Amino acid sequence: MTRLAKSLALPAFLCATLFAQDLRVTSGAVDDQVLQRGPDGATTLRLSGVSDGSNGKSVDARVLRKHTVVADWSPLGQVSGGKWSGELKNLATGGPYRVEFRVGGKEVAFALNNILVGDLWVLAGQSNMEGVGDLVDVEPPNELVHNFDMADRWMVAEEPLHTLVSATDRVHWRLNEQKQPDRYEGERLRKYIAERKKGAGMGLPFAVEMVKRTGVPIGLLSCAHGGTSMDQWDPALKEKGGDSLYGSMLRRFQAAGGKVTGLLWYQGESDANLKAAAEFPQKFESFVAKVREDFQQPDLPFYYVQIGRHVSNQSVPDWHVVQEAQRLAEAKIPHSGMIAAIDVAIDDQIHVSTQDQKRLGRRMANLACRDLFPKLPHYGQVQRGPHPVSAKVEGGSILVTFAEVNGHIVSSGRPSGFSIRAADGTSVPTIYKIQTTHGEGNVVELKFTGKLPDNATLFYGDGKDPYCNLHDEADMGVPVFGPMAIQ
Repeated sequence: MTRLAKSLALPAFLCATLFAQDLRVTSGAVDDQVLQRGPDGATTLRLSGVSDGSNGKSVDARVLRKHTVVADWSPLGQVSGGKWSGELKNLATGGPYRVEFRVGGKEVAFALNNILVGDLWVLAGQSNMEGVGDLVDVEPPNELVHNFDMADRWMVAEEPLHTLVSATDRVHWRLNEQKQPDRYEGERLRKYIAERKKGAGMGLPFAVEMVKRTGVPIGLLSCAHGGTSMDQWDPALKEKGGDSLYGSMLRRFQAAGGKVTGLLWYQGESDANLKAAAEFPQKFESFVAKVREDFQQPDLPFYYVQIGRHVSNQSVPDWHVVQEAQRLAEAKIPHSGMIAAIDVAIDDQIHVSTQDQKRLGRRMANLACRDLFPKLPHYGQVQRGPHPVSAKVEGGSILVTFAEVNGHIVSSGRPSGFSIRAADGTSVPTIYKIQTTHGEGNVVELKFTGKLPDNATLFYGDGKDPYCNLHDEADMGVPVFGPMAIQ
């Protein structure tokens, strides 16, 4: 290159650098963000930013998807005092989109990349929502599923979704030797992540399944925290902001746009004790109501998991109290749904296995598709899963009838999980055979011997670690229930 050519090239380089810095977006969207779509399947992207030395000039934008223009150059607004703002309307469900900009008719290097328009879901609760499954054969990432991680960064979602130690909000941080909240950063954080062996949950499998069924992109807001009780999730603590679980969740909800499609919840193990179990129903129902109030979404879909198994040498009768409270709450809370977890495998004494977290994700997807995509082929008309209705004696059998069954009730192996108690609570070991093939597919037949005591009651999944294996043909599990009067 000649000296003259070099002298001409230098200003061009400087000019490109200046244009690359000439515009920035300061609010509205960041790379990899998922924008909540509206009822019409589209959204309005409200952007604002700065542009130095461009007062009076027009800021324009266009939208591309995989190098194809889907919305050509249109004006956003004029720069005034170094600032600008404007709207991109009717951005349709889908993506990934690239939003490019120009100032005064000249394109700038800055762009927003990998933007999606779809449905946002909050993930909240304790460890089984946080995910403690083995990081082996995890759900693979999907380009249409992104995660707003606990450090407030949008990215393509991959296991594990939750990393508490690096969260923005210190309620999630571990306590150091001085008993002070301590955030992991730098090499310490990299080492923690590299050595992590557990962390698979149900959020990613749920989202991937929803994308496969509907084609709608999904954004996840990871907010769960292991070992936490309803008291720790108390909405009354929201004024503490990032020093409370509820306050952190609410802040992140607002940071992600202040509108979501629904909330997935898995919690209750920490309340299955003598002190908390009796108050659990009221706290749980109040929590759901307050979330809907603070989200300003009175009909917000709220789907949750009934707590499952716990292997330990301690007797905890209140475990079943929480399970039954969760089952009964579904009928009391509108726009809610519950799935069972009593029949799934665990990777340790209490945490759902990686593979069965995938099952729970599909069960959650069944609820969401039924309620939100009723016209969806194969999935829009799926039933909620077996709901116990009655238990009646006919000869030497107890016929247990269920509602909302998909096809027939079936079992993985020999049907198991039912038990009978007398009025004083003592066990009545009288069931010798369980059949799921009695007449219609929504009836399970329990053959028993002898005479049942007066006021006997029926249970399914009694105790902390029962063996239960009943589900319907859509793999919606039979929930823990009881006591149910035997008629």
